This record gives sequence, structure tokens and C-alpha cells, in this order.
Amino acid sequence: MMSSAETVSESSLGKGDNLHQEVLASFPLCDLTEEDLIQNPKLCKLLATLSQHVDQTGLSAPLKTDLEKAEQKLQNQRRRWLQVESLHRTLQEMMQDHHVKKHRTTLPPDVTMFFATLERCLLVAQCVRQLDLSTATTTTTTTTPQTGTDRPSLLGLDPQQVLELLPTEKIVQRMKQSLPKELERHLKTKCFSLLSYYQPDWESESDGLKNIKLAHLSGQLDREKKRAESLNEVCRENAVLLQRQTQLYVLELSKCIQLLQSLILDHRLTIQTQLDHKKLEYLEAKCELVMQKIRMESVEIGLDTYTADTIAAHKKIRDLLESELKDRQLEKQSVGSKLASFEMLGTEFEALADEYARLQGEINVKKWALKEFHEHAG
Repeated sequence: MMSSAETVSESSLGKGDNLHQEVLASFPLCDLTEEDLIQNPKLCKLLATLSQHVDQTGLSAPLKTDLEKAEQKLQNQRRRWLQVESLHRTLQEMMQDHHVKKHRTTLPPDVTMFFATLERCLLVAQCVRQLDLSTATTTTTTTTPQTGTDRPSLLGLDPQQVLELLPTEKIVQRMKQSLPKELERHLKTKCFSLLSYYQPDWESESDGLKNIKLAHLSGQLDREKKRAESLNEVCRENAVLLQRQTQLYVLELSKCIQLLQSLILDHRLTIQTQLDHKKLEYLEAKCELVMQKIRMESVEIGLDTYTADTIAAHKKIRDLLESELKDRQLEKQSVGSKLASFEMLGTEFEALADEYARLQGEINVKKWALKEFHEHAG
């Protein structure tokens, strides 16, 4: 018998890759892969057999049926509770409106009697409900372990004692007969207020036209709700897109700023080098003119006024100063070319800038010494 059952069960199952796919589809909540089923064939066979008795959530057919019945029962009870709760809140709103009107205008005696009876019935029903809850609580623990006596109810009252506070049966029946009309009037006024709030232009229209528009109000509100949700979704998408575009804009702006700084630095170094070259050329030309003037004056006054040693010493000093000046000029040109090749700041740039400043200072000193020499020689 067991072998035949197993044969029937195996025949109803797939084979190979189809079996693996059926098992994975039958248990989507399980963290399984086809590789796991291939490595564990017995587990695959067990799951395949189990899939014939349970659904994808792991519930058997009888349990699933019981669960659906319980959910249906819960929905029915919730629906009934909502009906009672909505009716109770509507009656409370009617009582509040009545108290407001009572202080503003004088109401007819029958209306006053109706609302007084309604208020008394609501209070008694609420008290009875509270007593029923306290009684249900005490029935679960009817006796105490120490004394063995019954626990008293709330304020020592029972529901029957509270029900005696109701008005007479005749008055209650009269109130029940008028209740549907008053309730309908209150709901109608509330619906018209909602309609006027939704569309203020409709407030001056007739009651018949308002009733027609009330019948279509729920559909319009539902469409507007969907439209508002769609607009909110679009706004969220636009906000995310705007944030991304802002980030890209800031990134591109930072790149542009860096490029602009590099261009400014390159332009400044190039111009500074050109200015230094111009100044150097000017100083060289000026020195050459001074030297030519000294030579011409020396020829005019005659070289015999100077001793041979003095002329040799002056010439040696002049040659030395001119040689050092040329060396410093060559070093300056080398450093200036290196400065012009840099496009970004860095530690090497700072070292070259310091070297450039040092050479500039030495050139200025040599120029000053050469100038002093020419003045004394003149």
C-alpha cells in the first residue's frame, strides 16, 4: 500500500528541472535556490510532496479555510461595530447642536422633550455598557484566594438598577418614532454643509439640485484624491530630480572655479615673467649706456691720469660684477620659464617662488653694487 501511494505521488510530480521549478514556485518564502535542490535531492522530494498539501504561505487547506472564515467573521463584526459607533457619534453631534441652539433660541417643548429623552437614554446605555464590562471582568475572577468572596461590581451597581433610570416606555417610544426624521435632518444638514464647503457657489441652489450633486460628490472626491496623490508623486520625483541637478550644478561650478583659478594663475605668472624680462632688458640697456659713457669720459680725460694698478683693479671688479650679473640673469630666466610651465599650486611651486625671490634679491644687490662702482669710477 505504501509503495503504491508513493508511486502515485511520484508520478504526479515533475522530473528534473521541472520538479525544481515547481518546488521553488510552491515555496517562494523559502530562501532556496535550484543549486540547493540539486545538492539535496531528498529535501527536494520532501518539499515536492509537501507542496501538494500546503499553499505558498505554508497553510494547509483546512487551516486556510478556517482562517478565511475567521477573517470574514472579524470583518462582519468590525462592520457592525463601525455602524454602531458612527450612529452613536452622530447622536452625540445632534446633542451638541441642540445645546448650542438651546442657548441661542427658544425651542418648542416637543423638541426639548425629544432631546432630553435621547440624552437620558444615551447616558443610561453608556453606564450599562460600563457595568457590563466590569461584570465581565469580575466573572473571570469571581473569588479571591484569601477570602473566597465575590468581588463587588463598579459602585456596587448592576445593570438592572441603572435601567430603572430610563424614562417611561411611552416617552421612549415617542422618541424612537421621531428619531429617524431628526437623524435624517441632521445628516442632510451635515451633507449640505460639506457640499457648500467643497463648492461654496452651490450654497444658494435648491435642495433638489444639492441632492443630485451629493450623489456624485463621492466620485468627484475620489477622483480629486487620486489626482492629488498623483501630483504629490510628481512633486516628490521633481524634488529628487532638483536635488540631483543641484548637486551636478555645484560640482560643475566647483570645476569651473578651479579652472578659472588655474587660468588666472597662469596668466599672472606669464605676465609677471614678461614684465621681469622687460625690466631686465631695460636695466641691461641702461647699464650699457652707462658703460659707454664711462669709456667715452675716460678717453676724453686721458687714461694717463690713472695708474696702471688702479685701472687693472677697476677693470677686474667691473668684469666680476658683470659676470655675476649675467649668471643671475640666466638663473632668473630659468626659474621664470619653470614658473610659467606650472598650472596648479603645490609645494614645488612654493619652492620655485622662493628661489625666484632670492635670485631677484641677488640681482638687485649686484645692480646696486655695479651702480656704485660706476659712480665711484666716474
